[in-house]
Amino acid sequence: MIQRIQTVYLILAFVIVGVLPFIFPLWTLSDGKSYYFMQNQIYAILFGLSTAITVYSIVSFKKRQTQFVANRLNIILNLILLGLFVYHSLNLSGETVSVSEKGIGMFLPILAVVFLVLANKAIKKDEDLVKSVDRLR
Repeated sequence: MIQRIQTVYLILAFVIVGVLPFIFPLWTLSDGKSYYFMQNQIYAILFGLSTAITVYSIVSFKKRQTQFVANRLNIILNLILLGLFVYHSLNLSGETVSVSEKGIGMFLPILAVVFLVLANKAIKKDEDLVKSVDRLR
């Protein structure tokens, strides 16, 4: 159901974790080369899982509780990904010759978490609306 606002939020989260990592590098190495998520197997797996869970959540629009749980799992996955990025960036900052630049790709999990939280708020609002209508019957 595209007309529901949580589907729009989930599509935006899908674009953030499924499309934008191919465009924006995570960081730029000291020799000037861009470092993308595909160059590290763990990052590729975590971005792939996050994308798959987002697609599953979009497809399961009829089961609001399943969608809610899948979004929570996706939030945890993106926070783990963000933690790995922070850990790696703290290790990058210790270079003595030249400092590597952090790219915008490191902040993509933060944006994904924001849209997933907004989607969960909208799902919760829908669930409360359905429960209140059932009470009136």
